[in-house]
Parts: sequence; structure tokens; C-alpha cells
Amino acid sequence: MYKKNRRSAYHLADVAVPWTEDFRAIPFPEQWHPGLLDLHNHERDEEKHRPSLPTRRLDGVLQTLAPDVIVRPRPRTPVEPGPLAAEDFWMYVPGTVPDPLPGRSLGQLLDAWLRTLGPKGAAENPRFRSLLLERSADLKRNLPRWQPVTGVDLLNTPATGGGTAAPESRQFQLATDALARRVLALDTFPFDGGELNFRAVPRGPRDQGAELMSQPLLRTIKRKEWWFSVVLNISLHTTPFDPRPRLHLHWGVRRWATHPRATTKRLNLPYREATTVYLRPTIPWLAGAPTTDRYALARLRRDRVADSFAWVENDTAGILRRLSLAGNFPDPEQLLSEPVSWISEGSGVRAAVVHSTRMGKHEVGAGLMPNQRAQLTEWAEQALPDEVVRVPDLVRGRGKGIGAPENRRPKPRTEEAKKAEMVRETHARRVALETQHRTVGDGRGQGAPAVVEARLLWQSPETRKEAVAEFAKALGLDGDGGLAAAHLTDQDFDEARPGAPAILEWQTPELTFRLRCIPLADGLGDRLVPDPAVKGKGAALAAAVTTRRRALREWLHADGADPSHPALALVEIAHRSTFRPASTDPKFAIRLGCADAGLLTQFVVTPSTDKQIDNADSLGHRAHSSWLDGLRQLGVRVLPQHTLGDDLPDGLQFAAVWMVKRRKDGPTRLPKHLPVAVLVTPLPEGEGMASVQGWDDSTGEWVSYPQFLLGLVKQAEIDPDVFAEPESSADGPQTETPWVTAKQWRTNLAQQRRETAGFLQRMLHSLRGQPTALITHAQNSRLHWPWLQDSQTERDLLRAGHAPAGRLDDELRLVRVRGRGGRETAQWWGLADPGKSHGQPAGFWTEQREQGDGTSRDERVFYSTTERPATHSISPALDRLATRVNAAGNLTSQAGTGAWNPTLVEIAVLGCHADDVPGKPDDAEALALAVHQLRQAPDYAAALSLPLPLHLAGLAQAYVLPMLASSEGLPEAEEAEPTTGQDVEDPDLADAAGLAAEPDTGDDEANAQSASGT
Repeated sequence: MYKKNRRSAYHLADVAVPWTEDFRAIPFPEQWHPGLLDLHNHERDEEKHRPSLPTRRLDGVLQTLAPDVIVRPRPRTPVEPGPLAAEDFWMYVPGTVPDPLPGRSLGQLLDAWLRTLGPKGAAENPRFRSLLLERSADLKRNLPRWQPVTGVDLLNTPATGGGTAAPESRQFQLATDALARRVLALDTFPFDGGELNFRAVPRGPRDQGAELMSQPLLRTIKRKEWWFSVVLNISLHTTPFDPRPRLHLHWGVRRWATHPRATTKRLNLPYREATTVYLRPTIPWLAGAPTTDRYALARLRRDRVADSFAWVENDTAGILRRLSLAGNFPDPEQLLSEPVSWISEGSGVRAAVVHSTRMGKHEVGAGLMPNQRAQLTEWAEQALPDEVVRVPDLVRGRGKGIGAPENRRPKPRTEEAKKAEMVRETHARRVALETQHRTVGDGRGQGAPAVVEARLLWQSPETRKEAVAEFAKALGLDGDGGLAAAHLTDQDFDEARPGAPAILEWQTPELTFRLRCIPLADGLGDRLVPDPAVKGKGAALAAAVTTRRRALREWLHADGADPSHPALALVEIAHRSTFRPASTDPKFAIRLGCADAGLLTQFVVTPSTDKQIDNADSLGHRAHSSWLDGLRQLGVRVLPQHTLGDDLPDGLQFAAVWMVKRRKDGPTRLPKHLPVAVLVTPLPEGEGMASVQGWDDSTGEWVSYPQFLLGLVKQAEIDPDVFAEPESSADGPQTETPWVTAKQWRTNLAQQRRETAGFLQRMLHSLRGQPTALITHAQNSRLHWPWLQDSQTERDLLRAGHAPAGRLDDELRLVRVRGRGGRETAQWWGLADPGKSHGQPAGFWTEQREQGDGTSRDERVFYSTTERPATHSISPALDRLATRVNAAGNLTSQAGTGAWNPTLVEIAVLGCHADDVPGKPDDAEALALAVHQLRQAPDYAAALSLPLPLHLAGLAQAYVLPMLASSEGLPEAEEAEPTTGQDVEDPDLADAAGLAAEPDTGDDEANAQSASGT
């Protein structure tokens, strides 16, 4: 068993010995702003005036043309005031580097950027051209000059009131860029069959980190050639109550699209989104500029008029193309039809198109396994300055082995044991349903018979037969449900209708189970068809959702569905690839219509012979998993029982808060959010039996989990913008939309924070008098609950509004978990003995004390890792890079095997009663271990990515938000972190898949300041 975990995270060895660098810098040219903003708003209507300049385009070109320049964003008023920072500048360059933009280079670049300003078509206006020439001359007469900035401290920071490091804004860029330069200065990384040569990738001023990428590597898999690169991200982060910030190294794989579709003879790019292309010049982009080894980023977008693809003109690529001396700038059609000729070595600009999941399967596996991560990290560590060292290794905390809960069941090894375990599981589910019926009721009164009723809304006979069989199997029901006794035939099932279904019924000692089988007829399961009479594509699709929702509700009411009596429906639906565009997928409309009728929903996909659809799991397995998920929605949950005994308060219950939110693409759309809360209370019956409730903020009460989910449907507003597909060309939107200013965004956020504060105050007040651990999620909730931010939280205090922070209520504890989103928890590996492969040990971990540190410290930050699911039996020694000659004399590699790494989850006990209450004080480590054990729910096949209460709160968003994004396919560089578990094909099957600990494949290239919070 591995005794230690090592992380690719680094901090100052001694805060008294800083890591400093000398720079030259250019101040922000604020004197330019008024005149250029006047140019940008020339002849715009007043309501369409832009409040600021689009400097991001200019910043991107500067980063590309001048590889040594670090560009900072123009200062803006922060949402929350922070510590006073040192004077900042617009551009930095290492002090030993010569002028990165000599002679006329800067003036040429500014001229090219000025031509991107103004409304569309402004360049044709003589008055605008005259004003443009005037502003250009003004700029060239007042070009800023470099000035020395010496002794810049890269990692020493002030501390917050809670003792947490508070880095200056510029340190997020300067420190990571300085380390990246040192890595680039190393010799190449060798591997069997080759070596890796890294180049820098431009990072925007708001990307808050550095990125290096290797040359494209070619591997032959299944008789086809596939390309990929290795990526290193370097980012700066903080940890609660630690005064030293940390640098993280994060290794991943970026795969390249090189196989055009057979039908179109070009790469299958999405039509609605721009596609990222990486460019590499072989000569300088600009006359007089230095040669650059840095990649450039460009975007391709569909031109609807010409039905072709073109470069987005007003971003970095468009400006470069107007300036470029490099020649042979890729023709979009040629790049998409002959991508290999551009990715391989050659003259002129080299180009590589990022693969996205929508393009189909890429045979190169994602990510890197721990042994290879460790090798790459050890190579990169050679670049660390003497002042910076690796953080202490993690050692096992309290608890035995992996820190399993008391009621964890051993895996059966014999057939008899497997049968006995199945009997035990099905009996436990029936008992849980009976307990739910007895404690909560079913809405029909105490005298009603104990009946659990479910509906099967089917479309194909094979799905109906498998679903019926798996319903009985999931609950351990004997017999055929009266199928033979009632002489039910296939024709009876086909002719069933609302009010006259084909009914199957089973009697058990606990309950009567009734399954109503009805074919999903009348087009209710078909794709949504917008009404052409409704003006606007988005409005038409929103109307189609509302129409389908209403039709399904009435259809189910005709079958006796009662909103006051929550029940379950398993709905058969076609695979999402059937619905194009994705906005015509009826799943969300079906879920809403069922919920309006009082039915919780799970979906099972119709069997398909399409080779593009993954049918790896059998229909029976998928139906079984869907029934289990549906039963969990009804409240059939087994709470992991902690092993802490008297170290935790008697009767401790667990609450969780989750922010359901949808961020729309583009600066003209505001984020919307809805806070939800779930409460899990152990029941005296034992064996992990628990009551699961949700907070109904409209009544100020905790209600049963089924009622909670159904009640959320009232919050599911149908916004036409969700479905709208903006008309666009290569230059961007055809029409301008109202601009949302930074001030408006902050005002909106402030209102959302006030609403969240009110929600929290009401919910927390209801928990008084009962020992409760409130579990929160950093990336999900801190934007709307700022107290969860590292920069604000203080030990054992709580703030949920504008009032000053105060001590926790006597019965409340506050725990925050943090996942890999934004690379905020470091990559890790189990430290092996010399000569052996590093691994992925599961367990509960704490930081190893520094040698010679005999003091007793109040540890508050711990770490959790879980076992890999049985479906991921990949060797930790997998080598993505090496090529070897086999016995037959052929080159072989493991590039085609996907990697899978459990995430290192941070558990921070932000608030407890360690020494401020009479009697036995709280043990923060015991609380953290209990939260770790909550990830190991006995009724799941694999560990959860989040503690069970937080997982349940996160699942509630399926009843509020349409799941559209999942079907579009995501760019490899922007694959989102799974919310509650594995990123599986069908979001509704995620729970059935065990919601295994979220995989850290290393392909998450999201910005450090991610959309999930800052």
C-alpha cells in the first residue's frame, strides 16, 4: 500500500527569502483612451455605445508577435475590494531581454488594431477613415517607453485576515511566466523513440497562467495516423489559511483533428461555435520584429452566406493576416480538407486544428497516467529556482486503509455471494421505499394502501421487455407481475393508452409495486418542431418546448398522474444524435411535462444500429441503471455511516448548498442562478437509512426529496435565448445586441448575492438546534457566496450577507470541498519505492509535518482520493509517448489507451467548534474524514466525485436547466469539469454509471479563473 502521495505543487521554501526578478515595463497609456473610445463609438446609436475598448484583440497580437512580452489587462474596478497591490503596468518584459518591438513594429501593430475598431462597415465611411488617420498619428507621436522595474517579488504576498495568501493580480501572470521560461530553457524531454520540444502558447491577460505545448506527435492506430501534443499548464493558487501561494504544474494531452469526413471531404467543424486553430510561423510575423517560437491562436467560423468557413477577422488571426510577412497563411478550405499537410513540418505558417468531441472519436487516448506525469514533473522541476520547493507530501490521515465507511460492503467473489448480495440490496431498496412511505407519506392519507406506482413510457418492444424485467430485478420482485394471469399480449401493450394502461403488479411483505406501461404515442417523444408562425428562431423553439410540456402534462393527467403524489416514470427516447440541431431534443420538455404531472423522470435510449452511437452497455444494463437512478430520486438512499464514534456529535446531519446556474456564451448575456439546499438525516433504523429532504424557500420548510425536485420545475423558465442560434458570419454577429457593461454585470451580481444571502439566512435558521455539517463546493458557490473564497474566509467564523462575520451557531459546522476545476487542486500520484511504478492510492490524506516540526497545529485542510471504478482498469504505468519495436518488427505504442486519474479533492473545515464551546471540542480531522466517507455511498457501484449530500443537491439542476450543451461536443481545450461525476454519454445515465469520482484526464484546459467562480 502506498504510504505517501506527491503533488506537482510548489511554494517558497522560506518566506524570508523571496524569489525576485527584474523587468522592464510600459505603463498603461490612459491618455489614449478618450480619443480611441470616441473612434470606436463613431456614429453608433447612443444606446449601443461601448463603455470601453476591445483591447483583448490587441493583447493577443502583442503576446504572439513579441514572445517575451507579458500583457496585463487594463485596470478595472474589482467586484470586491482586495489588498492594496503594487503599481501595475501594461506590458512587462524580462530585464535582460532587448526591445521586443523595435523600430516601427509597435506603430504597425497599433495601426492594424485601430482598423478593427468602430461599428461594422465603418471602414467604408470617409469621416471614420479621416478620424482613424488622425488618431493613428496621435498614437505614433505619443508611443509609451520602457522603464526599469527591479526586484519584483513573484511569490511573497500579504495575508488576509484569515491568514491566507493574497497574491497581487500581476503575480498570477509574472510568476507563472517566469517559471515557464525556465522550463523552456531546459534540454528536451527524452522518451523511448523521441523527445519533446516545448513552445509557449499565448495566454490572455485574464488567463492567469502560462502554457507550454510540445510539437505534434504522430502515432499509427488501427491503420490510421493520429496526431497529438503534450501540454503543460502552470498556474498560481492559494489554500485556505496558508500564507504561501502555490504554483501548480498540470500535464495533459491536446489532440488534433486530421481526418476529414468522407461525405464533405473536410473536417467536421461545428457550425454554431468558432473552432480554435494553433498557428506556428517559420519566419517573423512582422518586419523588424524578433523571430518567435510562440504559437498563435486563431479561430475559424462558418460564413452562413457562402456556406464555408473563414477566419474570424477581428481577433488575433485577422490582425496577423493583415500584418503578416510569413506568407502562406492557411486558406480555410485547404486547411480543413488537407489538415495533415499543415500540421507536419514545412515552409510558411504551420497550423493544427483542435479536435472536439463532435468531430467523432479520436483514437489517441486522453490524458496521462501517474507514472508518466511523475516523469514529466521531475524533468520540469529542474527549472525551479532555489527559493522554490515542492510542498510536503501527503500522508494517510486517521481511519483504516482507504477510510471506508462503516457500512461499506465487500465485493462478493463467488456466485453464491453475488446472489446473496443482490438479495440484500433489493431488500434494502424495498425497505427504504417503505420507510419513505411511512415517514413522509404518499399524499393519499394514512389509510391508503402502501403502493409504489411507476410508469414505463416506451417506444420499442425490446425496450419495454427489458425495462419490465429490470424493474423487477432492481427491486427483487418474483414472478411476471401478473403478465400470464392477465393474459397480456403484445397487442395489449401496443393498444394501451392513458387511463387504460397495461398494468403489472407485484406483492411483497413491504409494499405493493405497480408498473403502468403505456406507449409514448402522439409524437410526444419526437423532435421539437418550431412553429413557423412564431417570429424568431429562439422564441419558436421556446414555444415548442412549452407546447410539448403542456401536451405531456395533459396526457399524463388522463392516466391519473397526481402532482401531490410523486411517482416515477422511465421514458424511452431516441439517442441525442437523432436530434439536429440539439435544441430540438425533447428531453427537457418531457422532463418538465412529467414533473408538472407529478412524475420524476429517468430516460433510457432506444437501441440503435448506428455505428456512431456507443452501444457498449447492453440495453438491459442501461434500463437497470435508469431504474436505480429513478428509485434514488424517490428517496431510496443509503447514507455512508462514519467510523468516528464519539468524535462527532450525536445525531449529526449533513446539509449541502449548490448554486444551479447557467452561463450563456457571449458578453451580452448575464449569468442566472438558483441556490438549492439538501438535508440528509440519519434514521434510527440504522444500516445507513436516511431521510433526504430539500429546502423549499417559498414555504420556508424542508420537504421530501421527490417533492423538492418537482417543486424546482417552477423555476425552469423557458428563455428563448437558450435556443436561439445567432446569425453570424466570419466577422461575428450580423446584428449588434445591447452591450452589458462591467458596471451592469456587477450590479446584477450584487443582486444575485443579496438573494443568495437571504436564502442562506433562512435555510441556516431552520437548522438551529440540531448538529449539522454544512457542505459547500468552492468552484460552484463562491461567486455568489463570497465567504467561501480563500481571500475572505476566516477560521470558525461565518458571513452570509452584509453583516460582519460572526461565530458559528453552536450546532453548525462549515466544510468546503474543492475539485480540479481551474486546476485548483494539484495533480498527484502515489509515491512508489525506487524502481516501481507510481500509482493511484485511495484514502484520506493530510500534509506531512515538516521535519523537526514537533508543534501541534490546528490542521484544517485535508485531501480525499477514491478507488478507480472497475470499468477503468488501466495500468498506472501506461506510457502515452513511447514507441517500441515489437517481436514482429513493427512499431507499437500505448497512445490509443485513454488515461483515468481520480481527482484529489480538497476538504477544508472552514468552521467548527475546536475550542470555543464547553465540553468536548470538535475534531476538524474527524469532520473531514466523515466528508471523505460520504463520497463512498454503498448503493453506488463506484465512489462519487462529491460527498453524497452535495451530489444530491447538484443533481437537482436537471429539473431547472435544459441539458443542451452535452450534445454539441466540446473542444478538447475546453472540456468542462463534470458536475457530479463521470462525463458519460447521456447525462441522465450519469447517476446510474455510479457517478464515479470525476476523472482527471489532464485535458481540462479551462482558464484558472473559470466560469464556475473566481
